[in-house]
Amino acid sequence: MMGSENGYDIDVMTTLSHRLILPGDANHYGTLYAGSLLRIALESAYAAAYRYVGREANIVLRRVLNLECYYPVPTGNVVEILGTPLHLTRAYMVIGLIGSPLEDRDGPWMDGLMGFAQVGADGKPAPFPDGLEVCSKGQRWDALLDRLEKLIHLR
Repeated sequence: MMGSENGYDIDVMTTLSHRLILPGDANHYGTLYAGSLLRIALESAYAAAYRYVGREANIVLRRVLNLECYYPVPTGNVVEILGTPLHLTRAYMVIGLIGSPLEDRDGPWMDGLMGFAQVGADGKPAPFPDGLEVCSKGQRWDALLDRLEKLIHLR
């Protein structure tokens, strides 16, 4: 199942989130505030992780490995963020995020890596369901996969 959104091919492992940037999300320059960026990115990453794992998901944010904002986003813009799983172990998953290009700009407006742990009812790590696979190297995700390789072992 493939579709196309803003020049990107969307596959079944990819989640596309949209968000209108409101004045409450803005800093004193009228552009997206860093705290709001973090909240929006986290919501997108969580949605991607939950959608990917399915009803058995009981995930919590464990770590923000990286978050980069390349262009200011003025209020009134609707942003798109693509999310997909890039790394998976027994109870830990990293979601990669790419912000679709803004109008009149080249390249993503943001990207990032967020790690989630699957937990059981006792709050301790629990295994993900069997049969899950992550995104393999592909032009869109290559830069994040390379960054992940460098960051995954840092504490």
